[in-house]
Amino acid sequence: MELPEYFFRVRENGALVFRIDAGNRHRRLEMEPIAVANTSNGKIKPQGGRELTEADHAAIRAWMAEREAVLAARQLDDIRRTIDHLNLTAQWAQSRAGDSDLEAVTDDLLMAMHDLRTVLVRRKAERLVPKD
Repeated sequence: MELPEYFFRVRENGALVFRIDAGNRHRRLEMEPIAVANTSNGKIKPQGGRELTEADHAAIRAWMAEREAVLAARQLDDIRRTIDHLNLTAQWAQSRAGDSDLEAVTDDLLMAMHDLRTVLVRRKAERLVPKD
């Protein structure tokens, strides 16, 4: 198995970037932290006073672009699952929920659905009205 040159430990807004060294004399896998990549603002911050090479920067930028694509796909998948959950919730409320169950969740569900509906209607209207 060939090891990658870099390892990205995912964090909240990016990753801690390590350079992989498997060719040392002790034949141990060494992971040297070289940078922090922030996907929120696009910044790459070298660690430990290191100078990053152009190859380092290119690999980190490529990972950041791939990570953004993965997160965007996951977000859409989460939204589609939410639609499924809303449908399952409607079925539950209609067929299986008891009065105490409904009492426990109705107000929260109605407020969340009202908020979502308001946002969706506004955004739909914005898309339908031509911009100057």
